[in-house]
Amino acid sequence: MIAGVALRIDRLWDGAPARPSEVATVTARRDGDGAVHVHVDAPDHGDPSPDSPPGSTDRLWDHEVVELFLLGDDAHYTEVELGPAGHYLVLRLEGRRNPVQVGLPLEASFWREGGRWGARATIPAALVPAGELRGNAYAIHGQGTDRRYLAWTPVPGDGPDFHRLEHFGLLGL
Repeated sequence: MIAGVALRIDRLWDGAPARPSEVATVTARRDGDGAVHVHVDAPDHGDPSPDSPPGSTDRLWDHEVVELFLLGDDAHYTEVELGPAGHYLVLRLEGRRNPVQVGLPLEASFWREGGRWGARATIPAALVPAGELRGNAYAIHGQGTDRRYLAWTPVPGDGPDFHRLEHFGLLGL
C-alpha cells in the first residue's frame, strides 16, 4: 500500500455532531497499481434491506448505506455505496449529478456481527479519477422523518446534498 486515510463519519451533513452510536469509519488505501481498497466499519441500524439479492443495486441511497466519493482534478468522480446486507452501487459521474456509468461491478465482501457491519471493496484503478484525490464519505440510515444523513466533511446548504463537490476534503491518496 502506498497511502491511506481514515475518514471518521461523526457529523451530520450540516456539521452538527452525530450521536456516538451513529459513528462510522471508512478507511481507504491506494496500492501501487492505482486501485483503492476500502474498508467500512459502521453500526447496524437494522433498516430494511433492498428487495433484491445482494450485489449491484440501483437507488441504494434510499436504504441504510455508507458512501465514498472520489473526485479527481476535474469534475469527474466515482461514487461507491455499500450496504449492510451485501448490496452495493458504483457510479461514475462527469460533472455534478451527471452519471455516465451506473451499476458498475465491484469486488466486495460484507459482514454483520454484534450490532455492527462492515465491508471491504476494491475500486479498480480504471474507476479512480485522475490527479490529486479529494472526496467525502457519508453514512445514511433511518426512515421517514427519522432519516439521518452523516458526513465526514459537512456539506452545508438547505438540505443534505452529497454532490457539493466544493466541500470535498483532500484525501492524500
